[in-house]
Order: sequence, then C-alpha cells, then structure tokens
Amino acid sequence: MPDANNPVYGLLGRTLGHSYSPMIHGLLGDYEYRLFEVEPDDVRDFVLHGDFAGINVTIPYKETVMPLCDELSDAARAIGCVNTIVRREDGTLFGDNTDYYGFSQMIDYAGVQVEGRKALVLGAGGASKTVCAVLADRGASDIAVVSRNLAGAGFDTLEDHYDSDIVVNCTPVGMYPHCPESLVDLTPFTQVGETRKGYRDGLGAVLDVVYNPASTGILLQAEKLHVPHANGLAMLVAQAKRASELFRGVSIADDAMADVLERVASSMRNIVLVGMPGGGKSTVGAALAERLGRAFVDVDDHIPEVAGKTIPEIFAEEGEASFRRFETSVTGDICKRSGLVIACGGGVVTQPRNYDLLHQNGVIVLLRRPLDLLVSDGRPMRIGKGVAALERERRRLYEAWADIAVDNTGTPEQTVELILEALGDAFVVKEA
Repeated sequence: MPDANNPVYGLLGRTLGHSYSPMIHGLLGDYEYRLFEVEPDDVRDFVLHGDFAGINVTIPYKETVMPLCDELSDAARAIGCVNTIVRREDGTLFGDNTDYYGFSQMIDYAGVQVEGRKALVLGAGGASKTVCAVLADRGASDIAVVSRNLAGAGFDTLEDHYDSDIVVNCTPVGMYPHCPESLVDLTPFTQVGETRKGYRDGLGAVLDVVYNPASTGILLQAEKLHVPHANGLAMLVAQAKRASELFRGVSIADDAMADVLERVASSMRNIVLVGMPGGGKSTVGAALAERLGRAFVDVDDHIPEVAGKTIPEIFAEEGEASFRRFETSVTGDICKRSGLVIACGGGVVTQPRNYDLLHQNGVIVLLRRPLDLLVSDGRPMRIGKGVAALERERRRLYEAWADIAVDNTGTPEQTVELILEALGDAFVVKEA
C-alpha cells in the first residue's frame, strides 16, 4: 500500500518517453509524480497493488482499467473509459474520466461555439468517445464520426460532411514524430454557400487533441485558411488540473491553470533563428540557448553528417538543388523536436516546404543585420550571387516567415536581450 505521509502519483501507460505530465503536475503542486511504463500482462497487478495514491491512465489502458475499479464516475461510465484512478483511504479504487473536463475547457479556451452546430470528429477511439460526449452535452446539432475503423465508413465519406461547422481530430495522425502529417484537406470545408441543409458561412473551428507538435498538419492548414484553431495542450493541462484536484482533495484556481498552460506551451516551443548568411544566427543562438538553459542546434552543422560530405563539396559536386534537399531533410528532423534554440541556414526560406517544418513547433525569429556587418566566410551562395543580390532576393521571404524580428547590430548579449523582450515573460530565463 502507498505511504499516506508521502503519497506518490503518476501516469500509467506503455511508452511514455515524451510525456509532459510530470512537468504539468510539478507546476500544479508540490508532490511526487512518476511515469509508470507497464506491459499489458502486468497492468492488472499494478493497478490493484501498485505503490500509488492516484494515477492518470493513457493509451492503451484507458478501457483495460475500467473493470479493476470498485466505483466509476458518471463520466467514466458514460464514455466507456477511465483516465484517472484514485486509491481511497479504505483501499478501494475510484475511476474517473477527467478528459471530459479537459476537452470542455479546451472548447472554452478556444472560444468555440458548439450549440446548434454540426461537428465532424475524425477517429473512433477513446479520445473520440470523450469528444463526442462533450459535444453532445454542449448542444451540437449533429455529430458525425468518420474513421477507417468504422464498418462501412471511412475517410472516403468526408464529402458527406463538408457542411460541418467544427472539425475535431481525435487520431494520432500528425503527432510527434510523424509531423506535420494530416488526414484531410480542409479546403472543401471552407466553401461558403448553399448545402443540402441550407446556407452556411464556412468552417468555424478546427480542434486537434494532439499537442506535440504545437501545430499539426491540419492546424497548419487551418491557419493558412484563416480558420480559428487550437491544439490539445489546453485539454492536457485542464484534465491534469482536475486529476490533481481529485488526487489531493483540493481546488485549483482557473488562473493557476492558465499560468501552467502558458509556461508549458513556451517550454515546448522551439526558437528558430533565420536571416542572411553571416548574420550571426549561430553566435546569437548559442548565447540565447545558454541564457534559457536550452539545447542549441545549428542546422548547417548536421547536414554533412547526413550527406557524407561538407557543404562546399555538396555545392561543388551535386549543386544547390541537392543541398536544398539535404537541408529540408535535416530541418524536418530537428524542428519536430521541442524546446530547442535552432539556427537555420540563410537559404532555408527559398524552399516553401520548409515553412511548415519551422513553424509547426517554433517561434520564428528574424535577425536583421546591415550588409556591411555580415561576416564574410566564403559560403557558396554568397560567392555565387553576392551579398546584395541575396539580400534583395530573400528580404521579403524573411519578413513573411518571421513571427518577430530584431536588429542584430550590437553584441550577441544585447541581441539576446532584444529577443527575450520580444518573446515575452512566458519564456522563462534560466536562473544563474
């Protein structure tokens, strides 16, 4: 039995290497929260006899643990799965579904109006059941579930639901490390005009229960189409808040949850530096990473590892097109990770496909530097075209891709201060 004086909480699952739950619970309260990776054959024994006072449960065990609970909440019973278990003082197990609360809070956080609107839910797993229950209770006029796992239905039936006002992705498609993949093309959903059910004014919202990366493929397209959208981080934090309240018998203020959400979101976001070759991205990036206590990655440093030759050799032997392919491959592998400071090559903006790779999990920061201050180091593109020509060619792209821009005309430390000021308080600085 668990020690009542030193209760242990945690997350039960099979593979939990990329979980943000310990960070979230660490911000919600001062208690021990562990990751419990358990194989299927050992789940029953762990739940019944494990050393914990309360656990969250993630895939693939949300349905497995239900019959092991002595009592279920109305939400858990109605939805058909459990994601939170509390071991009560008499040793009995109470199973609840705090994902219901989490998705409901996610809707509120995103400002989505559900009542009287049609919703399309992608996927038919445990997350889908929760989402459908919330949508129904919120008064959705129609809820369509489309999944390859449903008999007689599949994603080839999407055209029957282009009149949906809300689209919710409840599948793992687009989740790290398979990002930024997407199941559907949102364009037909955004068409305004007459439908079988009358006039509609276009797609109102796209929600994705996935939170890593920050912008999955479907959310990246929603952004380009100017459709309101939100990822699943608010749902993750809200369900953790509710679980923490159940674990400890306390009440946590909503503004505390908002602070946790902001802190976790900023810690997950990469800071991606773009700008002219020789503009100081590597120097400033290393200084910024040290200041924030983050890892620093220079994309150009990793291209030779993949190509098996130096960058000048790639240009000389295979040409620029080959180099750009290597650059995109390496950029994609690096930028799908979280919490990094990343320096990109000066020409990354010349390939439109790279924007989603940088933007999916990152804040893009443009370093502006006058031409006469650029460092001349014999880089292939600068020799071939010249600095002024490159600057004219790329200026518009840099500005269009950047979320923020700062002038890099002082010391690296001064530029770091400008970046931190532009990023805001959410990006917590490492204590000295």
